[in-house]
Amino acid sequence: MKNPKEKPTTRLQDLASFSSTFAVAFFIMTFLFQNFAIPSASMASTLLVGDHVLVERVSLAPSSPLAGFLPYGQLHHDEPIVFWRPAPNASGNHDILVKRVIGLPGDRIHLRHGIVYRNGIVLHEPYAAQPTAANYDPYNDEFPAIPADQGRDVLASWSVDLPTHIQGEDLIIPPGYYFMMGDNRTNSYDSRYWGLVPRANLIGRPLFIYWSFKTPEDQEYKTSLSDCSTFALHQTLHLFDETRWNRTFKPIR
Repeated sequence: MKNPKEKPTTRLQDLASFSSTFAVAFFIMTFLFQNFAIPSASMASTLLVGDHVLVERVSLAPSSPLAGFLPYGQLHHDEPIVFWRPAPNASGNHDILVKRVIGLPGDRIHLRHGIVYRNGIVLHEPYAAQPTAANYDPYNDEFPAIPADQGRDVLASWSVDLPTHIQGEDLIIPPGYYFMMGDNRTNSYDSRYWGLVPRANLIGRPLFIYWSFKTPEDQEYKTSLSDCSTFALHQTLHLFDETRWNRTFKPIR
């Protein structure tokens, strides 16, 4: 039973309450977290095309007066990270990508027969696809032993910059940069092709998959209004039978 002394809220008060709630939600989703849909198979089978992940942005934010209040942290070996690609794509846009951190500043990296060596030690990577006789690629799998001008689709600026970071058989990661690779090593367009990722390009850490929908690998290239509308309708009609329910809330490691 309502207290007769309580005054009913006015529309202005309701609007103020809604606005403050919206402002808090907007702050959280804009500055603390970000949604990201996986566009390619370069991180399979850790992440599949059509996985929608929640990305935590705070711990990789640039150092600021809030650093003492917010949990700021450095990158760690082998963790997946979301970032801006350091070089624009063919359309002149900087894609948002997710890859695994293979090299931190000061690390020495090279591959032999598709196996990664970091600081002279073989990495144990059960999640990474290894080359076979059918898909072996010398530039890709012997990096950086083969000159970049012999590699397929190597960015021109990276082919010039890459030799300056090679000592002996290793690529030496300079201060403030990171070497990223996808888990699907035989089909990953990564730091081997477009170069090192600067600290300023880091966006955040993917936490978990909140929704996964079966999506064709070429869907990212279908950007026309007609194609986008058609796929949105397809998602609506097949929400239940084409959602990968077993991937819902799966943590990303």
